[in-house]
Amino acid sequence: MGSILSKAKGLFDFLTIGLIAAIALAFLAPPRGAAASFFSFLTNLTVFFLFFLHGAKLSPRNLLAGLSSFKAHATITFSTFAMFPLTCLALKPLFGLFVSPELVLGIMFLSVLPSTVQSSITFTSIAGGNVGMAVCAASFSSLLGVFATPFLTGLVIDVPGAGPSKLSVLWDLCLLLLFPFALGQLARPRIKGFMGRHSGIIFFCDRISVIFIVFASFSHAVAEGLWNDLRISELLSLLVVLSVILALALAFTALAGRLLGFAPADRAAILFCGSKKSLMAGVPMAGIIFSQSLSGVVIIPLMIFHQLQLVVCAQIARALSKRNLGGTEPDDPDEPNAPNAPNEPGKPEVPEDPASGE
Repeated sequence: MGSILSKAKGLFDFLTIGLIAAIALAFLAPPRGAAASFFSFLTNLTVFFLFFLHGAKLSPRNLLAGLSSFKAHATITFSTFAMFPLTCLALKPLFGLFVSPELVLGIMFLSVLPSTVQSSITFTSIAGGNVGMAVCAASFSSLLGVFATPFLTGLVIDVPGAGPSKLSVLWDLCLLLLFPFALGQLARPRIKGFMGRHSGIIFFCDRISVIFIVFASFSHAVAEGLWNDLRISELLSLLVVLSVILALALAFTALAGRLLGFAPADRAAILFCGSKKSLMAGVPMAGIIFSQSLSGVVIIPLMIFHQLQLVVCAQIARALSKRNLGGTEPDDPDEPNAPNAPNEPGKPEVPEDPASGE
């Protein structure tokens, strides 16, 4: 449909193909013994590096710019961190009728994750929505998720195999999530120019990091035999369950936007930012919160939901584009001269890396 869709397709295809390859390799040649220990060490380094990138790419100006639209951001935050987990808690007894307890854990973990960044912005722009609001909301969700997701996980999930103690898990979260994230924020003024000039390299490192973590997690699950009882019929049931969850999230955000009296452009931002979950944040967090073997199964719902939300939201964005823009393509938010570009004076900046989120 245009430059935005071209970016979106390339982003989605690259990550999806990489994840499939990582899973296949984990089944065919999972590292064992000393190699498994070495991969665990590399995984921790990768998580550290990934959250350093998250911190370096998040603009504090985006967060401050969103203060003027408090009601909209409160709606998005409520949907992401309250509506999702409350809905999944209410439906949890039904989940167990269709999928295994490990996959139920994955669904509950999915419910407390932050929203995506780049795809939320991209779909909002395609739909002719308020891109500036999407940038602010997605950035704030990404920042809040570093703190809120571990906290909410402890509230909605009785985490098995999380390590020797909750204190140990808390230490790992601080060391591998909060500390590198803070370092990235501190380093941002010095390195944001470099990251902008080498966005292709940053894109590659970002995606390869997640693909590597998925490979390590699935390898542990294969080695522990957690995949032995997983059936195709169960995966199909999981797809149906996740489709219902996504439909409820989309219905809630669409209805909230209307009932609260938001303009159509703002409703588009609320719809896309409040209904999606971040694979890029969820995969490394799962490896810290859950045991190494269990995390390989827990992230399955997240991986399926990731692809599902992209397919569904792409269709919704196209439909809204035809209705709101008469079938024309919106201005590209990455073009500084575009009339609605959010990096104009007084507006929040678009992340330098066009693939800064998902």
